[in-house]
Amino acid sequence: MSFIDAFNDFLWSYLLIVALLGCAAWFTWKTRFVQFRLMGEMVRLLGDSASSGGKPGQKRISSFQAFAVSLASRVGTGNLAGVATAIVVGGPGAVFWMWIIALIGSANAFVESTLAQLYKLRGKDSFVGGPAYYMRIGLKRPWMGSLFAGLIIVTFGLAFNTVQSNTLCAAFESAFGFDHRWTGFVLLLSTMLIIFGGVQRIARFSSIVVPLMALGYLLVTVVVLLLNISQIPAMVKLIVESAFGWEPAVGGGIGAALMQGIKRGLFSNEAGMGSAPNAAATAHTSHPVKQGLIQSLGVFTDTLVICSCTAFIILTSGVPLDGTYNGIQLTQAALQQQIGPFGSLLIAFAIAFFAFSSIIGNYYYGETNINYLTSRRSALFIYRLVASFMVLFGALTTLETAWTLADICMGLMTLCNLVAIAQLGRYAFRLLNDYQSQKRQGIREPCFRKETMPDIAAEIECLDDEDASNR
Repeated sequence: MSFIDAFNDFLWSYLLIVALLGCAAWFTWKTRFVQFRLMGEMVRLLGDSASSGGKPGQKRISSFQAFAVSLASRVGTGNLAGVATAIVVGGPGAVFWMWIIALIGSANAFVESTLAQLYKLRGKDSFVGGPAYYMRIGLKRPWMGSLFAGLIIVTFGLAFNTVQSNTLCAAFESAFGFDHRWTGFVLLLSTMLIIFGGVQRIARFSSIVVPLMALGYLLVTVVVLLLNISQIPAMVKLIVESAFGWEPAVGGGIGAALMQGIKRGLFSNEAGMGSAPNAAATAHTSHPVKQGLIQSLGVFTDTLVICSCTAFIILTSGVPLDGTYNGIQLTQAALQQQIGPFGSLLIAFAIAFFAFSSIIGNYYYGETNINYLTSRRSALFIYRLVASFMVLFGALTTLETAWTLADICMGLMTLCNLVAIAQLGRYAFRLLNDYQSQKRQGIREPCFRKETMPDIAAEIECLDDEDASNR
């Protein structure tokens, strides 16, 4: 085992499992299970945001568009290829632990996105914010903000996009026999076309493509489940038994199932990683808790719905889980077994939308943090070029290299963010209490006022009374 592999195993086997689950359990308890209690409010807020618009000619990012940008990054190869890899390495039980990390990890998503709204700043075309900002302003540690900004630029703008590109190219090679080099070159040009258009184009692209592709994939899964409805009880039993090591012949036992479930679950839903807050901060909303609730819903959408779709397709297909197939090829083989040769083609097109939308969402997180570090336009231009060509690199590198690079970068970035939100979480709890207090008074759309938090009022630039009156 190389030093890099050993470091990756240590990072995930000890530090991240404790930190992720510890923060998730603490936030769930302190918010009194907000992710379950306010599920109806999450859906209402998202629906209201999707149906409302700003004033004519006004540049703003709606809560729904911010949700779509973050979901664009969440919904990608992790949902199709990552789930397949987790099942092969950790057994069907990995799916159970993916569910658990989503259920309690959504509390992490609530806290980090609420904090992003609280500490956001006014930008040129939209609000800007995220972990780097609440580390600098809330914790008063500029060095920590700069460290996180550097980590997210490398993780999302570079490392994660190699995985997305690599998986997309593998799917097209399997389905159509396309050479990775040509697919990678087309993907390079497509990426440059979108990312050189700026945040407004990214938001519009994501708000249209993401809901359509998620709905389409869900419909395919419903058809597969109806065709295999008699197998569902046995499938659920297999998942639970494997999660606790009661099916040792499948996968690597409880340890492998736990690690793979948490690792691939985090890669997919990003709860606590510090990525989604960058999109959450851009939203134009009257109370920080609103966006925190909406972003929590994104975790459920990603893991409990879309990741489960892939798991159900694989586990009801009868395709061997012995490593004969892995990654996106396993998902393609499983769907082909279910609905015929068309299944492989369908997955290829699905991964094209999933991966490409993730590439765009990932790029945006890097752009936000480039702007945090420097205002030089040349730096942003160079980043756009490097990010674009990392897509081409991903098409040419091996799957193992892409995943190892992504795992290490993701782990370091997540640790940095968890340290910050563990210290600032108390402000998210106070904001939640304020929001619920206004709701109990019969106020349908609560508004945040600085006087409710006088101890940090001087640190808050946005969300004041004047800003709220314009919503």
